[in-house]
Amino acid sequence: MRKLLGLLVAGIVLLGCKDKNASPEDSPYEELVFNYQKMPQRTVLNTKATELLENWPEFRAFNSSFDVLYKARNNEDLALALDDLIDKQSLLEKSQYPAMFDALEIKSRLRVVKTYLFKAKSHVLNNSETTEPTVEMINAYNAMRAQLNVVINSQLDKKLILDEE
Repeated sequence: MRKLLGLLVAGIVLLGCKDKNASPEDSPYEELVFNYQKMPQRTVLNTKATELLENWPEFRAFNSSFDVLYKARNNEDLALALDDLIDKQSLLEKSQYPAMFDALEIKSRLRVVKTYLFKAKSHVLNNSETTEPTVEMINAYNAMRAQLNVVINSQLDKKLILDEE
């Protein structure tokens, strides 16, 4: 019994002497850094699309919120920019679309942007890596802008095509 008690005390002493100065790299709550340099450039809108979008105030507000996103340098700035983008996106979704852009192609691209917005926001809230979801969100936004260009550039008269008379 004494030998067992001696081994137990020796084990406790050895475990108690563990190095308490663990490196900060081993911490599970390490600060993740947002790499703003990996953000892709925005797709350029053609002049006709730009002229039409100037008269759509909700889109202008949403677009200007992306300017703020490009100025984010850390996760706190990113969280604020994403909150603003989510607010502006919901206003844009509920707004009156210009006749040229009131199409399912544009609305579905906006829904994809919304999905990636929430994905990026969840990564910020969970303190996980935020660069990749932010890049995906910007790529979805660029796809929406490219679709705006496609809608402007391909103006086919559907009545003329579908009318067989």
